[in-house]
Amino acid sequence: MLTTDNSVRTLTGAKMLVKTLKNLGVDTIFGYPGGIVLSIYDELFSQNDIKHILMRHEQAAVHAAEGYARVTGKCGVVLVTSGPGATNTVTGIANAYLDGYPIVVLTGQVLSNLIGKDAFQEVNIIDITRSCTKANFQVTNVDDLKYTLEKAFNIATSGKQGPVVVDLAKDIFSQTTAVGSASFFVNNKEACPEAYIKDALKEICSAERPVIVSGGGVVQSEASKVITEFAQKLNIPVVNTMMGLGTYPQDSENYLGMIGIFGQFSANEALRESDLIFSVGARFNDRVTCCFKNGELERNFIQLDVNKNEISRNVSASVSLVGDARLTLSDMIKEFEAGDYIQNPKQKDWLKVAVGLKAKNKTNRKISDRLHSFEVVEKIYEYSKNLNPVVATEVGQHQLWTAQNFKFPESRKFLTSGGAGTMGFGLPAAIGACVADKTHPVICISGDGSLQMNFEELIVCKEYNLPVKLFVLNNGYLGMVRQLQQNFCEGRYSQTKLLNPDFLKLAEAYGIKSIRVDNADQISSALKFAFEIQEPVLVDFVIEPMEVV
Repeated sequence: MLTTDNSVRTLTGAKMLVKTLKNLGVDTIFGYPGGIVLSIYDELFSQNDIKHILMRHEQAAVHAAEGYARVTGKCGVVLVTSGPGATNTVTGIANAYLDGYPIVVLTGQVLSNLIGKDAFQEVNIIDITRSCTKANFQVTNVDDLKYTLEKAFNIATSGKQGPVVVDLAKDIFSQTTAVGSASFFVNNKEACPEAYIKDALKEICSAERPVIVSGGGVVQSEASKVITEFAQKLNIPVVNTMMGLGTYPQDSENYLGMIGIFGQFSANEALRESDLIFSVGARFNDRVTCCFKNGELERNFIQLDVNKNEISRNVSASVSLVGDARLTLSDMIKEFEAGDYIQNPKQKDWLKVAVGLKAKNKTNRKISDRLHSFEVVEKIYEYSKNLNPVVATEVGQHQLWTAQNFKFPESRKFLTSGGAGTMGFGLPAAIGACVADKTHPVICISGDGSLQMNFEELIVCKEYNLPVKLFVLNNGYLGMVRQLQQNFCEGRYSQTKLLNPDFLKLAEAYGIKSIRVDNADQISSALKFAFEIQEPVLVDFVIEPMEVV
């Protein structure tokens, strides 16, 4: 698909960059300026089509762009300067790469004739990011700029999505180039070939104990409705990975929960007892596979993934389906309805057994009279569930309690760092989500340790009037690491106890309203306070320090 513009004129590289971003549908950039990229910021100042959100750290800019991408399904865009500005983005880039979300990161670079000469603030960001991007490019000639940007967006948003870095030499911003017809790439998503679909359906229908695993790829392909239709049409049990939460109705009878090391018993046990696993857009990394020994996942494993390199990467697939999840599942439904497929009658008994496993799931329990994290998370969910919020988390115990206790009614509502486990992700991701959509509440559930990784971004909420509700589960420890030390180091808590600042005073310094809660009777009034005002709010929940997930 092409868009055309028959006028011919000359533009500087800086103007060309902004114009190309507009043509690509960019409406928001998250960034932090510097001397190398002054020309771009000057162009942004002179237009109103693209808004710029000034973050306070380049890592946070990438997390915010990812939060924006997760909520909208569009490509997030980041703009930073050279040297440390570029290197500060690497953690955010790695996070987006492992979880598979589309980001284009524009980094400034020194003059092209100085590249490789250790000029002031020069770093080789291309080599640095090679292993954590889908692709990266360095532009030293203005005539290559437009095509490179278009290619970067196409790569970031196609197939298994992910980050792309475009490194921009300073001199191209003042160079001029003739502008003719404008064009940009549009994704062409493909379904799996019919023969493979028929093979997969035969296996699924003939199995006695099939289970569907719905992963993060279902989010990316917008396949939630179609995987729900497929599972309910065949009446098969469904489990989620953490990244797939919200892709299947969690109040459905045949939903068994989240798999993995901190998943529900019912979900993990169903996989163990199954004789066929149909994996849709799930990577099956070590946080899942560590729960299953002796080939329990490989008895009959059907894998659907848009990226052929994921097939059999962690679990050997007996049937491989390479294609877009939404299109492929749609074709599977049509084939099932049109074809002569008879399901194994034992699947009805299996569904009853699988659903019955939910009765064996562990329930949270208190270990003292102090306020506990799971109490807080349960109350937040009950208070906010009818508001259909977006929920971002930092990384740690609070992240897992959120995954276990929230029921997400749809995809793109749960923003968490899965593959990288990046502390400092949640608050900027919530900012990106709130920039993208203020029509629903945006919640950030954080630990006291993670929060201090990017606490400076709270001022962004104030500056842009972003009503993020920041709920801090404050236990005075790096809770997840402390829990591991309790289990594996005989309680030697080395360097995990935190001397924390007064979060309420910090919030006040940023002009943010805040409140502290230290017992269960105060939770409801604190939530009422937080949600009733259209402003950012911080609630500091002081909780039991020795609680475990």
